[in-house]
Amino acid sequence: MEEEKKREVATFRFGVISDFVVSHTLERGERERLLREKAERQWVIPYSRRTRISVSTLSSWVRRYERSGRKLESLYPQGRGDIGRSRVLDEEVAQMLINLKKEYPRASVQGLMEELRRRKVIESWAKVCPTTVYRFLKGQGLLHLPQEVPKDRRRFEAELPNDLWQSDMMYGPTVRVEGRQRKTYLFAFLDDMSRLVPHAQFYLSEGLESYLDCLRQALLRRGLPRRLYVDNGPAFRSQHLSQITASLGIALIHSTPYQPEGRGKCERWFRTVRGQFLSQWRGEALGELNQALGKWLQETYHQSVHSVTGQTPLERFSSHLECLRPAPPNLEDFFRKRALRKVEKDRTLALNSRLYEAPVSLIGKKVALLYHDHDPARVEIFWEERSYGFISLLDQKVNFRVRRSSERTEIQSGEKNWSGGKLRFRKEKP
Repeated sequence: MEEEKKREVATFRFGVISDFVVSHTLERGERERLLREKAERQWVIPYSRRTRISVSTLSSWVRRYERSGRKLESLYPQGRGDIGRSRVLDEEVAQMLINLKKEYPRASVQGLMEELRRRKVIESWAKVCPTTVYRFLKGQGLLHLPQEVPKDRRRFEAELPNDLWQSDMMYGPTVRVEGRQRKTYLFAFLDDMSRLVPHAQFYLSEGLESYLDCLRQALLRRGLPRRLYVDNGPAFRSQHLSQITASLGIALIHSTPYQPEGRGKCERWFRTVRGQFLSQWRGEALGELNQALGKWLQETYHQSVHSVTGQTPLERFSSHLECLRPAPPNLEDFFRKRALRKVEKDRTLALNSRLYEAPVSLIGKKVALLYHDHDPARVEIFWEERSYGFISLLDQKVNFRVRRSSERTEIQSGEKNWSGGKLRFRKEKP
């Protein structure tokens, strides 16, 4: 499996086990209950047709992550030990069984096998034991389909500041930009325990770049949360966001589609913004809008007693400062984009319509590049998770003056000797 796919699978696995590795307050009974719940769920597993994860597999992921010193690379998929050995049910038969059972949930095992033979998925002479099919369907959780039951929704509140941040987007007022009216979008983060807002800002775009900019400022201001609870919008479902949060040890949690009840505190704060801030704001510029929002947060909202907690958000957040995790000094590096490129024979590789030069030792290898769009001069190159430093933009004029040999490389300077050093020019005699 390619490096990028392995990293995507590892990010998914971290999201599954994040409840066990970011919290140290789980009791034994609660831990076992949570393991069973995750094993009974159906998952969309990257690059796999399986939809279930066993308790033993979940436990092994947690052990590997902890023993590695909490490195994301420890969750990379490992090679199979049974490659080349045949199985009773191949992938085509297994997938057809799953589809048939979902289409005909009341069909018996024998009935499913007869249908497979009728469709010629398995030959009439092939010996497929009904017990094998039964065990397979049981492992997929398809033998006894659960009945619809009312969903258990309960109010909750995190125990400590930065245990859980909620995040969402709200449509804001229009502003004037270069003589035109533009829509604005408010991205915000809300600490679940204290109701403090780590950062909120209006943007002209609802895309991923705007959300990541808001997240970066929130982390710098208030430290790292243990969990981040977000919507299912395109900006929140980005693989880039998943890799950023996983690398920082933040569990990224997505709410159930079309059910915003879980993010109720953030929705309630948006109503406060509309009623108390936007109803009083008068202006046209985006900069003025964000400046007014920052002043209102600092002087009004964070200093007002909350009707539920009985404390001001700033007071409640500051009551447990010893529990906060500060953002790392190199936080900016965690937000870099990642791209895969192959180094050509002339040491060059292309990124965002620019040519760069890689080290000679990486010629012919597929490397990873970490970079920011706004800083094309700082592109770091990695191969097999090892950094080879920053690569430089291609300068063909400098390369023209480079003298290469098997021992060293020199850059020629000064005036060029057009005779090549073979002829001596001298003044002719009259």
